[in-house]
Amino acid sequence: MKGFIEFVRKQGVMGLAIGFILGGAVSKVVSSLVENIINPILGVALGSVGGLKEAILKIGSTEILWGSFLSTTIDFLVVALVVYCGVKLLHLDKLDKKE
Repeated sequence: MKGFIEFVRKQGVMGLAIGFILGGAVSKVVSSLVENIINPILGVALGSVGGLKEAILKIGSTEILWGSFLSTTIDFLVVALVVYCGVKLLHLDKLDKKE
């Protein structure tokens, strides 16, 4: 048990676990922001009544779900932006650099 506690202290496993849990929570908030605020606004702007996820392109009997793809891409970009800003704000990018 003593070896395990030393490992947790030296490797920063607790910080990693906390970061993982907070990352999941932030991801849910960002997904909600994109799904409930950004997508409906873009849906109205692009002329899709049901929101951006409902935007499709029909070619014959085939439906291309471009709205769903764009929604997922926007979700990814917003999550990436939040992570980038969080790392810069907390100066976590300087932790790995040897000075």
